Amino acid sequence: MPPIIEISGVSKKYRLGQIGMTSLREDVERLGRWVGSLGRPAAPAAPAAPDSRDFWALRDVSFSVEPGEVLGIIGRNGAGKSTLLKILSRITEPTTGEIRLRGRVGSLLEVGTGFHPELSGRDNIFLNGAILGMTNSEISRKFDEIVAFAEVDKFIDTPVKRYSSGMYVRLAFAIAAHLEPEILIVDEVLAVGDAQFQRKCIGRMQEISHGHGRTILFVSHAMPTIRRLCRKCAVLEGGRLLGVYPVDEAIELYNRHIGPSGLDIEVTTRQRDWGTDGRTARIHRVRVVSEHGLRFNETFTVEVEIESSETIDEAMLGFAFNTIEGQRILTLDSDSEGHTFTIPPGRSTLQLTLPRLPLHPGRYYCSTVLGRGKHLFDAIDGYALWEVHTGRNDWESDRGYGGCRLSPTIAVVPSAACPL
Repeated sequence: MPPIIEISGVSKKYRLGQIGMTSLREDVERLGRWVGSLGRPAAPAAPAAPDSRDFWALRDVSFSVEPGEVLGIIGRNGAGKSTLLKILSRITEPTTGEIRLRGRVGSLLEVGTGFHPELSGRDNIFLNGAILGMTNSEISRKFDEIVAFAEVDKFIDTPVKRYSSGMYVRLAFAIAAHLEPEILIVDEVLAVGDAQFQRKCIGRMQEISHGHGRTILFVSHAMPTIRRLCRKCAVLEGGRLLGVYPVDEAIELYNRHIGPSGLDIEVTTRQRDWGTDGRTARIHRVRVVSEHGLRFNETFTVEVEIESSETIDEAMLGFAFNTIEGQRILTLDSDSEGHTFTIPPGRSTLQLTLPRLPLHPGRYYCSTVLGRGKHLFDAIDGYALWEVHTGRNDWESDRGYGGCRLSPTIAVVPSAACPL
């Protein structure tokens, strides 16, 4: 049986500062040259000079996937994972190379992909099924299972523009997983769901892979989930494929190839997560301004530059550290004790300070959110890999390993006298 997915020499080039690969002027000039060349013998093509504006998101990627295989795709931010999935999903075309897909493809790449916001959940189920090439009778047969899995039965006739990001993802995954595509492509979008729903999704993916022989491509930074779901992983770095390896070997290679980020990071163009779009308020830059950087048990101060289109009352800033394996280990929410603040319109700098950083020396992925209550205006996940170093005169962290180390209060309570 031939591979269900064959990827041969795929590369993808973008032109920085432009929409699409070329400008309108360049397209018109190219058309003029083509018209002028009609009837003349073709001249030998001169090698194209490299352009500093060219950005290669993927470079000569080749591998194949067998039917029924669950393949993880891992790599640091900017490695080319999302670009590869968009090419596989036919959202964009490769610059060079060829892809062969021997089956229908269901994709879940970002919140609301493939949904029409004005249509109800019911209508979007039938719309997505039609896009996958299914008949109305096939969709109707699966309809009740989809609604039950997504847990949106009370809102199935409500326009999806009124859905929360969690409801969006639940319904989108339920559609993709129950309408029986031969190939299911899932990006990090599942992180928007709660832990119970994520376990439910992983169980469903295991079921459709092992029980129904479907093929799954799964992208995640959560290494425990990758290890649980996949037997093999493709490892990307800088747009190039390092190889396809057994899952434990792939994770070890991934950990070796990620280095710490700088402490001043521009995030304006980074992909937004958890269904936020940054229209009301957007995070532009994050930088550590602590005197000694990131040191265990010393002051931690980070500045977050934002831009808001309006006054935001009762705002909160959240900051989180995850291990390289994707496990949340420290969350800092500015409103955890009911303290909120007001953000004026325009550019502002928010400063978050922790008197003593309790993180054990090591490397951690960082995430930042800006919100009000449960509503998030902007959220960026895993945009930096920061290294926490040992503090000055530090002997506490030498006692053993762990994620966070805090200093509790202690009291000696005398025992009551034992009766004779």
